[in-house]
This record gives sequence, C-alpha cells and structure tokens, in this order.
Amino acid sequence: MPVVMTMRWPGATPQQYDRVSELVDLEGDVPNGLVLHVASFADGALHVTDVWESREDFERYLADRLGAAIKEAGLEGAPETSYAPLHRRLIPPGVTGTT
Repeated sequence: MPVVMTMRWPGATPQQYDRVSELVDLEGDVPNGLVLHVASFADGALHVTDVWESREDFERYLADRLGAAIKEAGLEGAPETSYAPLHRRLIPPGVTGTT
C-alpha cells in the first residue's frame, strides 16, 4: 500500500541534506519504490515528505543506502518520522524533473 512518509530533522542543514543526496545519488539512482520526494527547511529543521510504494521500500532504502550517507554527512540525532496511507496523489500535466 502506498504511504506518505514525513520527516522532521531539527538542526539538519541544507549543506548536509545536499551531501546526503549526492552520496546516495538520489536523482541518478532513484530508489526502488520512491514515487515523490520533497524537501524544505523551516524553523531550524529539515522537512521531508515522500511518497513510497510501501513503508518497507523506504525502510529498505534507509538500511541499504540512506543510513550510511546520513552518518557520513554528519547528521546528528534522529528525525521525527511518521507514516500515513496515501489517499490521493496529483501531479499536474507538464510538471516533470527536479528543481
């Protein structure tokens, strides 16, 4: 079942996020099961919202690739993470790629 994974990581910086993305090659080697990834920074924290085909897909990606990159980038502590069943997803026509 598709899920929305939300994460809030206090103290994480844009530089750390960019380093993690580079290490896992997020755009060049998209993880199995990832449908959508959005990251932002507000109130001194990294905020991530992902859509995954299943919670297990995200947890496998975390164990196989993401965890080591997080450690190498120097992120400390642990994020607040939650999951919810996906109700609906809309990508408007013409919206593609990354920013």
